[in-house]
Amino acid sequence: MNALERRLHKLERILEISRELTSTVSLGPLLSKIVDTAAGLTDSEGASILLRDARTGELRFRTATGEKSDQLADIPVPVEGSIAGTVLMCRQPIIVADARTDPRHFGGVGEKIGVETRSLLAVPLQVKEQCIGVLEAMNKRGEGTFSQEDVETLMALASQAAVAIENARLVSALRKAYEQLGELDRLKSNFISIASHELRTPLSLILLYAALLREEAGEKTATRLDAVLRAAMRLRNIIETMLNLSYLESGELELEVTCFDLREEVAAACEDYRPLIESNGLSLTTELPEREMPIYADRGKLRVVLDNLLSNALKFTPAGGKVDVALGWRGREMEISVTDTGVGIPPQALERIFDRFYQVEDHMTRRQGGMGLGLSIVKGLVEMHGGRVWAESKEGEGSRFTVVLPPQPKTHDSVTSGAVPFTMLK
Repeated sequence: MNALERRLHKLERILEISRELTSTVSLGPLLSKIVDTAAGLTDSEGASILLRDARTGELRFRTATGEKSDQLADIPVPVEGSIAGTVLMCRQPIIVADARTDPRHFGGVGEKIGVETRSLLAVPLQVKEQCIGVLEAMNKRGEGTFSQEDVETLMALASQAAVAIENARLVSALRKAYEQLGELDRLKSNFISIASHELRTPLSLILLYAALLREEAGEKTATRLDAVLRAAMRLRNIIETMLNLSYLESGELELEVTCFDLREEVAAACEDYRPLIESNGLSLTTELPEREMPIYADRGKLRVVLDNLLSNALKFTPAGGKVDVALGWRGREMEISVTDTGVGIPPQALERIFDRFYQVEDHMTRRQGGMGLGLSIVKGLVEMHGGRVWAESKEGEGSRFTVVLPPQPKTHDSVTSGAVPFTMLK
């Protein structure tokens, strides 16, 4: 094989290995594959990779060929005055004919793993304008001197390897960030559960004694105690909402299925909300079928769904507007819709309004109360029944929330009698 054929063969090998490198996203196996390829392409006794620590700026050995490569892990190499450091700073390859006589050679590594470095070829690992490390080939076989052809070969490999290393690092960082987010989400859920239970006991005492004092108080004191009771009830509703979400997320919540008339339940929810809606200057209309609509479902939990949808419509509809509630069939399923003439939902928020704690308004400037949990609870309860819920809206023209339920939930067969009690939200 002449020189040209040998060079073409090496380039073909680099192209072949580049496909393997880009498909390897785990950093450890990727680095091992790079050093094995580097040693083979340059006909060297071994190869190693040093990567720059983004935090300290130091170079550290990450892997090398040979059985003792694990002993190299994270050995620091000074940037100033070392061969690898010079390559890192100058971003140019260096050939060292005899490393034993070169004062820049960092001999501590060879002593640790029992390998003597004679000849050395070091090239930069560069991604765009950033040099992330150094790839080294050691102890050229045969004639013992690295050639310009070896430099070109190792540089070509290093350009592919640097991109693959950076990609693997990014994937690793994303995985770590995802794990951290999962842990934060778990801690947040645990905090909500613990805080809700811890707050409920003292609040029950406040409500009890405030109610007793209200009965014995004079007119002026009674008015003040009414304000205390209203504030305590509002706090209780917030705590109960947090508890409901906690039960829903932990999977402790179970359906207590009975057969009832959905038309009757929708009508009852509307009548309960009618005084509050009308006292806010709104009108409420209902469109219900004449015939019964029997459904196998958890009546209490569907009432929570209805209450939250009506409360949401009331909250975001200004005086003079209206709320329309309709019930009917959608094929073989039942459809409930709650439509308002309120402020509407921006298009970019439609996909997120069912997320926990999401608020369309900025938390510092929003005019409406609430914790952003009502609609996420609606979604969870509807999906527990095997149904689905979505929203349609035009900003400034109102919103329409649609719930579609099967006549019987998919979880009906797994219902037990020991279900966690679910609080009725108002």
